[in-house]
Amino acid sequence: MKPITNRVKQVERKPLTFWESIYLISIAKGLMITLKHFFSKKATISYPEKQRPFSPVFRGLHVLNRDEEDRENCTACGLCALACPAEAITMEAAERLPGEENLYREEKYAAKYEINMLRCIFCGFCEEACPKDAVYLSQTVPPASFKRQNFIYSKEDLLIPKKATN
Repeated sequence: MKPITNRVKQVERKPLTFWESIYLISIAKGLMITLKHFFSKKATISYPEKQRPFSPVFRGLHVLNRDEEDRENCTACGLCALACPAEAITMEAAERLPGEENLYREEKYAAKYEINMLRCIFCGFCEEACPKDAVYLSQTVPPASFKRQNFIYSKEDLLIPKKATN
């Protein structure tokens, strides 16, 4: 049969010599490699005691920001939900009622704001699309869980807690 390309190389099998047949040289080479790695610096990190620093561009859990007066920055414009390629963000807008000026910054606010972290790909497009700097991705790692419901974060889970008033 004729080969398709000219890269074919015929392999020759020559018989092993006596020293090659008892594998002592190969075993000694393997032991040298093992000893070299035994005395080198370890690549693993003892996780609970030591933590590896994250990259400056690491994107973790989402956070909804507040302004200087502890009012919510989110105006429910929906740009973060539109920018999300995984469609992980859902929101419902509501009108601010009289007397709620200290809670919400604008006339419109997000009555319901949910992020499904199982769908989120941590791309950061929601952070870039927000005109009010209301949503940003923190340096916090999402916690592990066995229940799917624990990965759907509501507005109360994402909001920065209010500052304590003295």
